[in-house]
Amino acid sequence: MKPPTKLVYIAGPYRDANAWMVHCNVNHAESLAMRVARRGMMPLCPHTNTRNFNGTLTDEFWLAGTMLILSRCDAMMLTDDWITSSGARAEVEYAEANSIPVFESLDDLCAWRDAQAAERNGEVESPQRTRAG
Repeated sequence: MKPPTKLVYIAGPYRDANAWMVHCNVNHAESLAMRVARRGMMPLCPHTNTRNFNGTLTDEFWLAGTMLILSRCDAMMLTDDWITSSGARAEVEYAEANSIPVFESLDDLCAWRDAQAAERNGEVESPQRTRAG
């Protein structure tokens, strides 16, 4: 497999009613991160970065930190339940305001990556991102 050329931020629910549900949210995001990696892109999954840090610093600190991380990424991939998370909705808003492509479909993410590569090679123009709604 070729080295990855795109850094993809994984967005979806993290916080929840109890530790078990947080664990499930982390696993769900981590599973999506692995699917992104298997398609040749480098996932950045903030869920796994801070999974054991609950209660150590303020939510504001961690949320600001995730926006900083997101600002360094090439694209965003959403979990299927992202809309239920106020944090993920804020991340999508940030991404859109900063022209970071947002994807709900791995196929669309891969098509964007391939179009970016073709554009770099002078083959075709890159399509616009395709996020529903």
